[in-house]
Amino acid sequence: MAMMTGAQYIESLRKLNTRVYMFGEKIENWVDHPMIRPSINCVAMTYDLAQDPQHEDLMTATSHLTGEKINRFGHIHQSTDDLMKKVKMQRLCGQKTASCFQRCVGMDAFNAEYSTTYEIDKKYGTDYHERFKKFLLYVQENDLVVDGAMTDPKGNRGLAPHAQPDPDMYVRIKEVREDGIVVRGAKVHQTGSINSHWHLVMPTQAMKEADKDYAVSFACPSDAEGLYMIYGRQSCDTRKLEDGADVDLGNKQFGGQEALVVFDDVFIPNEYVFMAGEYDFAGMLVERFSGFHRQSYGGCKVGVGDVVIGAAALAAEYNGVEKASHIKDKLIEMTHLNETLYCCGIACSADGCATECGSYIINMLEANVCKQNVTRFPYEIVRLAEDIAGGLMVTMPGEKDFKSDLVVGKNGETIGDVCNKYFAGNDDVCSTEDRMRVLRFLENICLGSSAVGYRTESMHGAGSPQAQRIMIQRQGNIEGKKALAKEIAGTK
Repeated sequence: MAMMTGAQYIESLRKLNTRVYMFGEKIENWVDHPMIRPSINCVAMTYDLAQDPQHEDLMTATSHLTGEKINRFGHIHQSTDDLMKKVKMQRLCGQKTASCFQRCVGMDAFNAEYSTTYEIDKKYGTDYHERFKKFLLYVQENDLVVDGAMTDPKGNRGLAPHAQPDPDMYVRIKEVREDGIVVRGAKVHQTGSINSHWHLVMPTQAMKEADKDYAVSFACPSDAEGLYMIYGRQSCDTRKLEDGADVDLGNKQFGGQEALVVFDDVFIPNEYVFMAGEYDFAGMLVERFSGFHRQSYGGCKVGVGDVVIGAAALAAEYNGVEKASHIKDKLIEMTHLNETLYCCGIACSADGCATECGSYIINMLEANVCKQNVTRFPYEIVRLAEDIAGGLMVTMPGEKDFKSDLVVGKNGETIGDVCNKYFAGNDDVCSTEDRMRVLRFLENICLGSSAVGYRTESMHGAGSPQAQRIMIQRQGNIEGKKALAKEIAGTK
């Protein structure tokens, strides 16, 4: 099957019987729901960019399974060049959507599963790797979106999975059958889960023998019996439900998406089971996925950052202060921080190496340094953007006020007349509405619903800051550095 277009992707979602709930109700037509559709548009962009000859080199790859051209989001990295192109592709997608385009987590899960299943089979004689390759081939041939599902609710985080008062706080194997397993539990913070054709589930942490029922990895359709999702709220999300609020939306076309995914005794056939009790490999799968996903943030967040910087520069121009030296300096600092993130993403890719099965993995230390910077720099970029934009970004009246014909002035001025008069900026370069649109866009991306795809997700996506610091400590080779110092200093 040929690669899909964005329109074909959207139509493919209509064929699914995915169960979606929001505000305490079941959403029957979730594909066209105004709060959900912007996130679907983001995913559709990853399909349309792959159809554009201008972006073919970044957006597509040659499948090592078939030799056919595929969307890079379904590719297993075969070289450091592949790893670098991944980061460049993610930056491009971020530039085109200014939001989370949701396919990175599945791509990173593919690459973590590919090498980990190979090593499980080597130790235990299982056939997980062949099962996974068949599943991946199906994904590539049908150009599917797969949600990589790792994060469990965790309950009391001071207790191991098996010690939780409620055993469902981590996804677990509830029953083993001859033809498959029955799983129960939930995954939280699931990026793009509703917009995905399939889910690829992984354990969320390293485990010991007592937790072997929780050491499970599998794939299942998003509309599998017993699987349902509860849509996550975002700041300012109900603006999308308002009439006459086009300008107030900021980024009206694109947006992120997170959901709670519940597995209510879901049956998984053996062909889609890739780990079932091999607890000693749970940590490997988690670390490899986390490494790939932390690399991803050196691309996607940089692309969104490019748009934030551009919007801040526009706001300065519309406010008439673009020539001020302190404005120029702030834009320089924003660019410096953004490019530093990109450098980390490229560096951990260029320093990657082959795994035993032939696929390529990033430099784990540098990938964690990349994500550690992402937990900090976007916050400073946003702070500077808000500084440049000014307070009107969060105190401005709504679009209906700017268009209101209600007379309030002594000379017959309407509310719209008053708003357009007093909120005008640099009339030489913009209309009042254009100024309002840029400020609303910055509000949306810095504070509102797009924060899930930029600011807040920069902190918590791909693991908390402490998770990266733990990996940096493990990979930092302090003893090796001490030996270097001893040799040069001449100590015994």
